[in-house]
Amino acid sequence: MRKAKVLYKGSVYQGYIDDSEVLTDDRSQEKIDLKSDEVKFLPPCQGTMFALGLNYADHAAELDFKPPEEPLIFLKGNNTLTGHKGVTVRPDNVDYMHYECELVVVIGKKCRNVSEAEAMDYVGGYTVCNDYAIRDYLENYYRPNLRVKCRDTCTPTGPWIVDRDDVADPHNLTVRTYVNGELRQEGTTKDIIFSIPFLISYLSAFMTLNEGDMIATGTPKGLSDVKHGDFVEVEVEGVGRLANTIITQKQYEETFQ
Repeated sequence: MRKAKVLYKGSVYQGYIDDSEVLTDDRSQEKIDLKSDEVKFLPPCQGTMFALGLNYADHAAELDFKPPEEPLIFLKGNNTLTGHKGVTVRPDNVDYMHYECELVVVIGKKCRNVSEAEAMDYVGGYTVCNDYAIRDYLENYYRPNLRVKCRDTCTPTGPWIVDRDDVADPHNLTVRTYVNGELRQEGTTKDIIFSIPFLISYLSAFMTLNEGDMIATGTPKGLSDVKHGDFVEVEVEGVGRLANTIITQKQYEETFQ
């Protein structure tokens, strides 16, 4: 089952999607055809997003780093989140902005001090994100600063959440990124250094995880620059394909602010 959140004719609807791409709202039971041009996809949830740095061995090697011995985790604000088919701003006068296709784990219920053996019981489902980075401002891969990772619109997320039980093995999924239809990045979640159960146990050992919180599990090697006008699609096998378009600051300010 897939669950999405959309804006349609000024109202927000959230519910499950059938095979005909029709969403049935949880409360009103109104049916929304997701193929309609009037539908705007929203991020499927808006809890805290925990993002992993260097969580694929091949990506760490790509950047000439040794694989970390402990998870490198940073937070992303809700201001960064945007939905499927939305836009992402490439800041003016930067030299290098790259995509990062990531499997996202969505926490299904509140948890604290969870063991690895029990951790998967607290997973509600999975979604996809594109964790864009502005490399011009990167001072330290172990502590990416706000100008690198926390800009408005720089974390497209969605299109939906797939129920946990519909993904047989989240540690055996292909991840891909396409730019203007060209395959730029391909890897597999087999290469994740810190597993999903480990990350849930690690985080919940010192803080409460709440329903709707998200863990973006990192990206494999294969990064490249994206430019204004690029159409970028990130895909996680069995979860979804998330699309967005890169625009200028001026375009964003004139259209969306």
